[in-house]
Amino acid sequence: MKKIAIIMGSDSDWPVVQSAAETLQKLEISFEARVLSAHRTPLAAIEFARNARENGFGVIIAAAGRAAHLAGVLAGNTTLPVIGIPIGSVGLGGMDALLSTVQMPSGIPVATVAIDGASNAALLAAEMLALSDKRLETALDQMRADMATAVEKKNEKLQEKIQKISL
Repeated sequence: MKKIAIIMGSDSDWPVVQSAAETLQKLEISFEARVLSAHRTPLAAIEFARNARENGFGVIIAAAGRAAHLAGVLAGNTTLPVIGIPIGSVGLGGMDALLSTVQMPSGIPVATVAIDGASNAALLAAEMLALSDKRLETALDQMRADMATAVEKKNEKLQEKIQKISL
């Protein structure tokens, strides 16, 4: 199975991005996490993206705040799928990062999840890899079934509480 790259513009993004790593671990997907900056280490970011496929990666997750050009720089230098995680920040609450990540020019797509949506980025990356991996497809199906069961149980508890109020 291909591995997933998690690239952060700063180590201060880790508290958000950690949930992506945890999600990938639950799904038994190999990943590497690195700090590369579109602005402070642009050559290293470009080099990483250009060699990602040869280095065994199947998807790149890029997390950045504020100007948030990291996903675009990576996507501009590889044809691997790139998923952007806009990181929330003081001031604009992450809207700056969201718009910087989602507003890509034609021909250079970046899939973008919600502000601080690291778990969904990991799940989207897993779904991409599952297109050619039956074990991963089964694990994702089971995860969805478990979520549905958990919601059903919460509804049952709510109905019990409502019944007690009605008495």
